Amino acid sequence: MTDLTIDILGWIGSLLLVTAYWLNSKNLINAQTRVYQLLNIVGSLTLMINTFYYGAYPSSSVNIIWLLMGLYHITKIFKNKQKTI
Repeated sequence: MTDLTIDILGWIGSLLLVTAYWLNSKNLINAQTRVYQLLNIVGSLTLMINTFYYGAYPSSSVNIIWLLMGLYHITKIFKNKQKTI
């Protein structure tokens, strides 16, 4: 990948995470929804790629944890939806 591609991924990730936080803060989406968790998962994944590429390992670690939390919660959301069907 080129530096430009990595930079674009970083900006997309930042935008997605900030969007998720803003929407939740404005009560437009709930943190327990798929939309919120998907914004966090994709945002943290793209930021993780960016920070790892540039050797910003502390930031990469935070994004790995953020990604794992998002995956955990979206799994719970899908399991709970299946129970109600």
